[in-house]
Amino acid sequence: MCGRYRLSRRKQIIEEHFDAVSGAEDWTPRYNIAPTQPVAVVRQNPKADRELALLRWGLIPAWATDPSSGFKTINARSETVTTTASFSEPFRSQRCLLPADGFYEWKRNGKTKQPYCFEVGDGQVFAFAGLWDSWKDPRGKTIQTCTILTTTPNALLADVHDRMPVILNPGDYDVWLRTDNTETVLRLLRPYSGQMRGFPVSTRVNYVQNDDAECAVPVELETPPQGQLFG
Repeated sequence: MCGRYRLSRRKQIIEEHFDAVSGAEDWTPRYNIAPTQPVAVVRQNPKADRELALLRWGLIPAWATDPSSGFKTINARSETVTTTASFSEPFRSQRCLLPADGFYEWKRNGKTKQPYCFEVGDGQVFAFAGLWDSWKDPRGKTIQTCTILTTTPNALLADVHDRMPVILNPGDYDVWLRTDNTETVLRLLRPYSGQMRGFPVSTRVNYVQNDDAECAVPVELETPPQGQLFG
């Protein structure tokens, strides 16, 4: 799964990187983004421009009666995205990109879990494949939410976790955002094959209130894990 990630670049850099028009307010760099918080997404708007917006992480389907379902839908499994009720309609017509420059996974070691940070290249900006939806509460207020798709791990992550977020190549952004190519985009839901690196980080990232650069600083382990974690 993907339950925490990092976006330490400012809005202007994300706008330029994704060639997006912003409808979002500015934000401070984030190092420990958690479910239910506002997150940046890039989506296609009706005017054929890419739009940068802030949505709540944890998808609430338009038909839901209980908004608490968003706590269970921070991720969508690629293998069942077309048949799962919460995700099948957004997958057809409401796909998005979630900008990031790192994400965290935890490796179980006996009774404890060691967090690792994973980056693309040398820490460059990348995009998770995502879905979004709109939900109205009983008072008529619209809440827009999103989820991150996951798949099986690549060789780098396999020693740490049995799932990883779907990371899209920049050349596939337009393909993913178009709404007329459902069968084509299914082929994009695969483990990332580009250059990545991973390293252990402090357990500070375990706590949502810790949201600073120290969360992503490499640390030395007393007992190094089996296997090679650097790609």
